[in-house]
Amino acid sequence: MVADIYRPGEWTNFFLLVGTGAVTLTGLVFVAMSLNLNVVASDATHRFRAINTLAALALIFMRCALVLMGGQTHKSIGAELFVVCGISAAIFVRGYTRAMKSSDGLTLSRIVGGSFVHLAEMIGAALFFFGYLAGLYIAAIAIVSNTCYMVTAAWLLVIGVFDQKTDPSPSR
Repeated sequence: MVADIYRPGEWTNFFLLVGTGAVTLTGLVFVAMSLNLNVVASDATHRFRAINTLAALALIFMRCALVLMGGQTHKSIGAELFVVCGISAAIFVRGYTRAMKSSDGLTLSRIVGGSFVHLAEMIGAALFFFGYLAGLYIAAIAIVSNTCYMVTAAWLLVIGVFDQKTDPSPSR
């Protein structure tokens, strides 16, 4: 019998920290968005950025929560990370492409950067699934990078809403 390469005790604090941060940020973004709901709902850039940010942070939390469930192997965790990241990537790409078609406020660099982070995590998850411990490190770094990326998206959302409230022709 081959020993599993995954040692949950070595990763518990990491996933607790990232998951707690993601769910906390999700709540803060939701409150900030709710305070400016009319502006967010009426502008495609803000609307899709809000959807992407909330979905991405919630799905980061979901990945961390799933990893923390007991009795799993590297295969189950690799599969969970891959599938949930794939869902996050699909929401991200769909939202940004729709926003780019509907408005002029988004740049291609945002979709490329976010897609790269999702792809890196999926590659890491696949490597981990097939027994390469380095894959979990790649996925973990991508999850943290994605969290940071969503913080910048939340900031751009807040600034964009503020600009639109104070100036009828905002730069986003």
